[in-house]
Amino acid sequence: MSTTATLPIVSAAEPSPFRIFLTEIRYEVLRALRTRAFSLSAIGFPVMFYCLFGLMMNRNETVGTVAVAKYLLGGYSIFGSLGAAIFGIGVGVALDRSAGWLELKQASPMPPLAYVLSKACMAVAFSLIIVSILTVLGISFGHVHITLSEYLRIMGIAALAAVPFSCLGLAMAFLVPPTAAGGIANLIYLPMSFLSGLWVPLRFLPHALQVIAPVFPTYHLAQMMYAALGAPSDGTFLTHILGLLGFTLIMLGITWLAYQKRADNA
Repeated sequence: MSTTATLPIVSAAEPSPFRIFLTEIRYEVLRALRTRAFSLSAIGFPVMFYCLFGLMMNRNETVGTVAVAKYLLGGYSIFGSLGAAIFGIGVGVALDRSAGWLELKQASPMPPLAYVLSKACMAVAFSLIIVSILTVLGISFGHVHITLSEYLRIMGIAALAAVPFSCLGLAMAFLVPPTAAGGIANLIYLPMSFLSGLWVPLRFLPHALQVIAPVFPTYHLAQMMYAALGAPSDGTFLTHILGLLGFTLIMLGITWLAYQKRADNA
């Protein structure tokens, strides 16, 4: 009688959710960095505007007791965070949707939250890169004096900016046609930045524009940034957090409704 040996069945261990999230985040950040059209513009625009308006044209001016170069460091940091999120998430997700990549991601075993979280972490990474570059430029060429505590606070606010801006980008991605996403992003990106006082102090704008500024998340983040730098600012930390929370919830609601509508029509 012959006997046959049976080999034990070895199943591959399933990766942990943490590893899945970490891998997706790493590849998303690398993809964004290697996409030169995105990475150069996302970093280049706030750096270019800061060099022009913060370091060259208004370097001897002050806002209150704070030099313009330091004041605009906060404004253009928020400007850079908005650009990284609205183009990286708003335009990026819209293009993924048009190419069928989003459906492929949904059909894979990857948790849906990993896709969204990786996009948000990419926006955070670019925000921190932009803040660091602007800080180095301000110190080197604008005679900006900034303490370690101030630097850590503005880095934290730049990271916080990824939350409402990511939700704004997601809402835009599911509302607008993919072919029009880039143009719509500019129509949101530039007016919102101007109306929130990121380019010039808000008090120099017409009164009617000052009244509507608190509607935008960029206004609340900018005021928090100015306060962190010791510059004149309006409102309290709590009111700004509540404003950002309300805007985030509204954008999440719009995103959910738009997503459900597209799912029903599919």
